[in-house]
This record gives sequence, structure tokens and C-alpha cells, in this order.
Amino acid sequence: MSENTQDLNFLQGIKVVDFTQFEAGTTCTEALAWMGAEVVKIENPGRGDPGRRLQPGKPDKDPWYFYEFNVNKKSIALNLKSARGLQIVRDMIAKADIVAENMAPGTIERLGLDYESVKKINPRIIYCQVKGFASGSPHEKGLAFDMIAQAAGGPISVTGEKGGRPVKPGLSFGDTGTGMLMTATILGALVERARTGKGRRLQVAMQDAMIHYMRTCYATMNRTGKPAPRNGAKPGGANNSPTGLYPTKGGGPNDYVYITASRANPEHWSRLMTLIGREDLINDPRFASGDDRIKNEEELDKIIGEWTQKYEKREAMEKLIGVSVPAGAVFDTMELLNEPSFYERGFMQTVKHHNGESKMATWPVRVDGKMTRIKGSPGLGADTAEVLNSWLGIDADQLAALKADNVL
Repeated sequence: MSENTQDLNFLQGIKVVDFTQFEAGTTCTEALAWMGAEVVKIENPGRGDPGRRLQPGKPDKDPWYFYEFNVNKKSIALNLKSARGLQIVRDMIAKADIVAENMAPGTIERLGLDYESVKKINPRIIYCQVKGFASGSPHEKGLAFDMIAQAAGGPISVTGEKGGRPVKPGLSFGDTGTGMLMTATILGALVERARTGKGRRLQVAMQDAMIHYMRTCYATMNRTGKPAPRNGAKPGGANNSPTGLYPTKGGGPNDYVYITASRANPEHWSRLMTLIGREDLINDPRFASGDDRIKNEEELDKIIGEWTQKYEKREAMEKLIGVSVPAGAVFDTMELLNEPSFYERGFMQTVKHHNGESKMATWPVRVDGKMTRIKGSPGLGADTAEVLNSWLGIDADQLAALKADNVL
């Protein structure tokens, strides 16, 4: 483990009852856990969070997805279909600061754990819900995963080649992006509650979150009067050149470097042309202004591509950075996982989980020069005894009785 890691105690003493599953909600509660909150996953005995991809009575054959969204948490396996199990949850909620859920629409209400019911138990509660579509939406009962949110919220409409079919972005903006927005809002609600003592009900829809991440696309639409277009690797605004992906030496599927010369900084253009040995083009009438470069973009991209293909992608990136031209090599997931500097500074960490080991990235914000230390994801129900004792004072004999009654 890198010495550049630490346990964060920003949220020490904050207790979270976590009904989240899969990714959108679990991202939110994982961030709280990274910041020091005690996050307790409430899971069904047998299979638990569907993100575990467990089969009853069989070992987890694909734990890596679960690892990514559930480190630094605890787990208790509790039968919420039993009256006693439901009462235990209510007792925990009475001591909690935050309740979070992203179950299918109507599920938490059927359990009798809707906001109004929970508020009666704990008026100071910060009650957080992540859904696919907002209450009041014509689609509010619709089930949603990341790709559904990206379709209904707009990102797919602006992704893909110009004139081609829409394409789903490779990242999980719909899930992780939504969860991060909820995390930020929870932190604000905690600050307010410290001042006023007032709890809050927080709701975020994945569709709405996607619109938040598309603000530049709306700026383009407002400027042009048309829906924001697909434009491949080019910016959606289609008002900047040169910009885009350029091939590099090697010819592999990700052997490209992204270069952009901003209209807002004319020096990017002159620096780039000087670097590639084409100072003669700086004032060439075909490329003299931003509008000229857009009109002759195809010819210009060919010229730049001839230069980038002489170098490996990292080398090309470093040369461009060296003359202060914005550039980024296209690094794939394996390259990033194995980037030595990430491990040295503690951003990538090798983590021991309840049933294996993996290398993964931590919370990306560095605090006082150090990254947040990752603690392994919990086994299903692994913390039941410890949590019920520390939260509710349930001792070993009581625990045995609850197990005998199939509550745990």
C-alpha cells in the first residue's frame, strides 16, 4: 500500500442505512464511506445486492463489479419480509443520519419505509432516493439502468459519427454520474442540518442528471437553434479547428492522440504549426482564422495526422504538452490501471476484499497531499453481529435467536 494514502474522517460519526444496489445509489454511499461515514448495506440473505451477481448457495463468479462500488462499507443480511427484520431496520434508522435507496419504483414504499414513515421515526433524517425518472414524469414508474438514462436523458443523441447512428458513451454517466450529484447534495444537507437541525428529502432522477451533464450541448443548441448534433470525435459545437483524434505510430485500436487548438487562445494554433514544422501555414489564407480552419478542416486534419503518425501516442502527447498545446493520448483501461504514477501516489491501490484481491482507483480528490485509503468490500452479512451490537446493543444470544427465526 502506498504511503500516500490515509483514512478520511470528514464524516466520522455519520451513520448511513444503505438500501442501494447495482451502481447509481452504491456510488453515492461509497463516496460517503470513503469520507469516513459508517455505511451499512442492508441486504437480503442469500443473494444480497444483485450487483454481487451471486447464485444461491454458490460462490460469486464475478465479484469485480461489486468491488468497485462497495469498498469501505459494512454489510448485514436481514430478512425484511419478517416483522422482526423490519423492526430492526426501523431501530437502526432511528439512530441514523442518512437513509439511501435506489430500488425499483414503489419497492421502498411497500416496505413501509417511505419518506413520511421514516421521518416519523427520525425527523432529522436525510432521506435520499435515486430513480430513473422523476416523480411527476410521465415515465416515473419506468425501470432504468445507465444506458436507459443515457438514452432518455440525451447523451446518446450527441454521441456517434456525424450522419451516423447514435452510440452509447462507454462511461457510466447515468449511474456513477447521478450518484455523485446525490453525494454532493447530501454533504450540503449535512451542513444545513448542523446549523438548523432539519432533515431533508433528496431525490434525483438519472434522466435529469444526464441533462445536467449536457450543459455544453444545450449551449450549442441555443447558439444554432437546432438540436445538438453528433460529431464523432469533434466537439459537439463544431466551432473549433484543429481539434479531434489524430492517429499515432503503432496502428493499434487506441493509438491516437486528441489535440485541440482553442479559438479562445490563438497561440495554440501557432504553437502547433511551429511544433510540426509548418510555420508557413500560420498565416496561410486557408487557415488564417478559426472560420477558415473549419472550412478547410479535412485538409488540415490530414496535415496534422501526418505528423502525429511519426510518434507513439505518449510521445506525441508529451511533445504537444511541451509547447503548451492541449493534448491527451487515448489510454485504455489496462494502460491506466498499470500506470506507475497512479500507484505511487496512491490513486490506484491493491485491495484485499472478503473473497479476493483487486487493483482499483480510490476517491479522486487528494486531501492534504494524500489519497483516501480503500478498505475491501464486505462479504454478504459479514458485519451483522458487529453492526447490530454497536448500533442496537444486540448481544450474541439475541443474535442466535434472530438467526433461528430466519430474521438474519
